[in-house]
Amino acid sequence: MDDDGGNQIQLTDNESGDWGPAWSPDGDRIAFDSNCDGDLEIFVMDSDGRNQTRLTDNESADWDPAWSPDGGCIAFDSNRDGDEEIFVMDADGRNQTQLTDNESGDWDPAWSPDGSRIAFHSFRDGDDEIFIMDADGGNQIQLTDNTSGDCWPTWSPDGGRIAFVSDRDGDDEIFVMDADGRNQTQLTDNVNIDWWPTWSPDGSRIAFGSVRDGDYEIFVMNSDGSNQTQLTFNSSYDDHPAWYPVE
Repeated sequence: MDDDGGNQIQLTDNESGDWGPAWSPDGDRIAFDSNCDGDLEIFVMDSDGRNQTRLTDNESADWDPAWSPDGGCIAFDSNRDGDEEIFVMDADGRNQTQLTDNESGDWDPAWSPDGSRIAFHSFRDGDDEIFIMDADGGNQIQLTDNTSGDCWPTWSPDGGRIAFVSDRDGDDEIFVMDADGRNQTQLTDNVNIDWWPTWSPDGSRIAFGSVRDGDYEIFVMNSDGSNQTQLTFNSSYDDHPAWYPVE
């Protein structure tokens, strides 16, 4: 859809679920999750929905694709080793490589704009926290530390900040922090769920999903949390926005 909610166009149409869209950096392709083959796999298609191609193929679940800034790699989640870990592969599905390895879950990879680091959330300290690591899986550093859950990190286009979701006030809200974990600031505040933040290419706005009107809808706000505006209006399920990467 347009960034004001207009011109909503359907791209996929099958009897199974398709979700978790992620634009390639050049805006020509979209990676996404689908269970059309009976389990979750990662697919890619042209930006008009054509040429849908499966990239992963195993009996476990693969989901949450995230493109590297140069478009050459896709990071993703998989439980192929028995628990949720972060993997990376070439954009054509080759060279699938495991980056994290622990007994707790690691999810939601998000590349830094320069491609050198990946943010993610992990349950390794007993609750969900935000971590970053080098793009090869090394130097894993914890950024958040509280007794509530912090998840779904996403980098600002300038690499200086990370938006994320936390339930530290009793329900899921969107927060932002510096890329080193400092200056954690709450952006949304209501009794319903706000999640799936995604930055506009110029860093001025954040789109997100919310159930504040009784069902899942897409909203947008300024990057300081002001001017929260609803973009979708229907009784079905609209979620997981992904901003077109080219201004």
